[in-house]
Amino acid sequence: MKVKVLCRNPDDYVRETKKDLQRVPRNYDPSLHPFEVPREYVRALNATKLERVFAKPFVAALEGHRDGINCMAKHPRSLSTVLSGACDGEVKIWNLVTRKCTRTIQAHEGFVRALCVRFCGSSFFTVGDDKTVKQWKMENPGYGEKEEPIHTILGKTVYTGLDHHLKNAVFATCGQQVDIWDEQRSSPMRSYTWGVDSISSVRFNPIETHILGSCAADRSIVLYDMRKPTPLKKIILEMRTNAICWNPMEAFIFTAANENYQLYTYDMRKVDAPVMVHKDHVSAVLDVDYSPTGKEFVSASFDKSIRIFPVQRGHSREVYHTKRMQHVTCIRWSADSKYILCGSDEMNIRIWKANASEKLGLLSPRERAALHYSEKLKEKFQHHPQIKRIARHRHLPKPIYSQIKEQRIMIEARRKKELNRRKHSKEGTVPVVPEKKKAVVAVVE
Repeated sequence: MKVKVLCRNPDDYVRETKKDLQRVPRNYDPSLHPFEVPREYVRALNATKLERVFAKPFVAALEGHRDGINCMAKHPRSLSTVLSGACDGEVKIWNLVTRKCTRTIQAHEGFVRALCVRFCGSSFFTVGDDKTVKQWKMENPGYGEKEEPIHTILGKTVYTGLDHHLKNAVFATCGQQVDIWDEQRSSPMRSYTWGVDSISSVRFNPIETHILGSCAADRSIVLYDMRKPTPLKKIILEMRTNAICWNPMEAFIFTAANENYQLYTYDMRKVDAPVMVHKDHVSAVLDVDYSPTGKEFVSASFDKSIRIFPVQRGHSREVYHTKRMQHVTCIRWSADSKYILCGSDEMNIRIWKANASEKLGLLSPRERAALHYSEKLKEKFQHHPQIKRIARHRHLPKPIYSQIKEQRIMIEARRKKELNRRKHSKEGTVPVVPEKKKAVVAVVE
């Protein structure tokens, strides 16, 4: 039995291939779509649930070190190259595409304290507990050649930090003081001292490259200008800062990782109070690094987790952890803004996705359009209670969950105590101190 299909234009039903989509005329008149908002809400709810279902952030672990990883560095010209230094003096160069170690160097006796790659990527520098600064070639040595540094500088004290200028053949080290070196000289061009405590970290500003900052054991953050013979400013905090990192898109903004479980974002033009206080960690924050976009940064903590913070928010949008990961000592955000690399005490480098539910690999145009539509729906309904609850929920290890509850009780007790003191004291004797100003003890210029 044949069924005859009548149509006004037979060409409308002809497709070149079976994958071609037929065009459907649509009328966007709102009166014809009374259930548009409920339909979009259901789609947004399903998209939010699927995002959490497919949130698999862990990509791979790079194994091979024989001691805890103490520092890491990114290659400025190669996305697939990462360097790591361990507590036994060993430096490894990794290929992230093959996930294998391409080269191993016994660089120092004792800890490798810091690494940095030259701005052109042809060589890299290391400092260690043996009071030396060494420069190494990035390429493997030829057949029959020994693995030896290009240049070695013998210092008088232990160097604890290192960073390279992004445009010139200049690098900075820190220890008992901050030294600025020319690559062609064996003595520093300029040295800065302010106090007697050891300095743990030094970082160049990626935009205003003559500016650099350091953090010291006397709870201070010091800012320097290479064009001046003396330091610019000194910020004294309540507790010690372990690392600082400059925003690659805003020249005046930097973030400090502190011992009091928090991170502080400062504007160097006005440092009497931080721009934003970032909370969520339950132990000391050991390292911090910005994404290339400058909109987010990632932090590594002693509480065996890493967290991703938006710059304008005080709480993290993501927390990553595994059962085997121990204290996270160093962290880096890849130059393509898609991956995060962390090094921890149990001798592994882990690779994570910056967006936990992102699909790896190529996307078809239809997939890309569907993902874009889902993102817009989630953004539109992000403040609805049900969607907000699902998007915000993260599973935490029991020790971190217990410490968060304990800290909430302690903070609430301090708040009640302060309110009672203010209530039963003479008016004005117990001032109200904003949360942002509590951390800064003094600013010295």
